[in-house]
Amino acid sequence: MKTFASLRRAALALALVSPLLAAAADFPAKPIRFIVPYTAGGTTDLVARTVGQRVGEKLGQPVVIENRGGAGGNIGMDAVAKAPADGYTIGFGAISTNALNPHIYKSMAFDPRKDFTAIGLLGTSTIVLEVPAASPIKSVPDLIAAAKKTPGLPYATAGAGTSMNLAGVMFAQMTGTQLTHVAYKGSGPAITDMLGGTVGVMFDNLPASLPHIQAGRLRALAVAGPSRSPALPEVPTIAEAGLKGYALEPWFGVYGPANLPPAIVKTLNQAFNEALAEPGIRDKLLQAGFTPRGSSAEDLAKLTQSEYQRLGDVARQAGMTAD
Repeated sequence: MKTFASLRRAALALALVSPLLAAAADFPAKPIRFIVPYTAGGTTDLVARTVGQRVGEKLGQPVVIENRGGAGGNIGMDAVAKAPADGYTIGFGAISTNALNPHIYKSMAFDPRKDFTAIGLLGTSTIVLEVPAASPIKSVPDLIAAAKKTPGLPYATAGAGTSMNLAGVMFAQMTGTQLTHVAYKGSGPAITDMLGGTVGVMFDNLPASLPHIQAGRLRALAVAGPSRSPALPEVPTIAEAGLKGYALEPWFGVYGPANLPPAIVKTLNQAFNEALAEPGIRDKLLQAGFTPRGSSAEDLAKLTQSEYQRLGDVARQAGMTAD
């Protein structure tokens, strides 16, 4: 027979859980804040706005994009980690913020293995190696020769600790060259300096640079992934251009704060997966150089854990650091 104390504990537990269950059942009852931890104008911003609008239509509440850049994405994702676990704040996590950054930043305000709830994959992006159209560098072998002739040759990226930074580190390692990383606060300002001739080489996520490549203002030397991009079918991979074994394909996903109720995770996962599967959304993202790919929440959680371990080894071997 249950004692009064045990019944009282059960009643208290039910009283605490009931509001959470009710909130999950009514979700969403107000706009959802989708934090993009990078500046406007880059790949993550484009994808978040394209997919977020459709998700909002499916859920019957607006998905409001909030760009909160800085510290390689750490500032924005820290805001997600510290938000209430009610589904009304979610974040655009990436291979950098949720796997690489903890191994290269001296101080981290969150642990990606513990402080988030995985919701689902968004897809993968193509990194493009590019130079200004007027550059004498016309191929990957040209770039390697220039880097060997001029040790410390600078290259730009959208920020320290990004997948583009990792692409540059891998390129230098595999070519035996010394490159100097110039970290910008997003792709936009880096591209502006590329077009102005301030910097001569850049590793960038393709969606941000693609319009300038198509307009003939930037020259794509190669893409970093294991296969060519449908958006630039004539551009070789870095491996095809002579650096055998080189391949890097950044992934992106949606995360919420830790302990997000399973019912809310399910609702969000379904909405994002359905949006990503729509032909209109898929075509728009593919044309921009992004490959949409949804997943279960469990698959993203597993990917986060495995990539955290893999990239930790890469970062240590390369001696990668960021402030």
